[in-house]
Amino acid sequence: MAANKPNSENDQSLRDHLLSLLRGANAHISFDDFVAGFPAARCGQRLEGLPYTAWQVLEHLRIAQWDILEFCRDPKHVSPKWPEGYWPPPDQLGDAELWQKTVERFRGDLKQMEELVGNPAADLFVKIPHGSGQTLLREALLVADHNSYHLGALVVIERSLKTKS
Repeated sequence: MAANKPNSENDQSLRDHLLSLLRGANAHISFDDFVAGFPAARCGQRLEGLPYTAWQVLEHLRIAQWDILEFCRDPKHVSPKWPEGYWPPPDQLGDAELWQKTVERFRGDLKQMEELVGNPAADLFVKIPHGSGQTLLREALLVADHNSYHLGALVVIERSLKTKS
């Protein structure tokens, strides 16, 4: 079977699908829809049996997304130490002000990732020169997958917080 060279129509279609996935416009709740309904005043409240507050999970999402974005575009970027560098300090539970700051930073980084993926000059399939085989396509899928996973956890936390009011 001969390899098909991507044409511009296929390339744009793939980019559109990736952007939709990054925005959460498919089978999952979008980030903005989730944030709009979340009780930010309770983001630092611990729930029995859970190791993280909602804000800590949100901040983890932000840090991971930021790290992936920077890896894609900055050959000098140094990732945080795993795992502690990807989470806020355990004693920093969060509050409504931190929630809002994290939301704004998350949205800003997501917009930049979307711009990178949406740029037709950025080849989705070329290995990132300073990586170990990663491509922009792989990194965009990683962001979408990671965000979706933790957004699902945040939805469960939100439901638990609302039932404990």
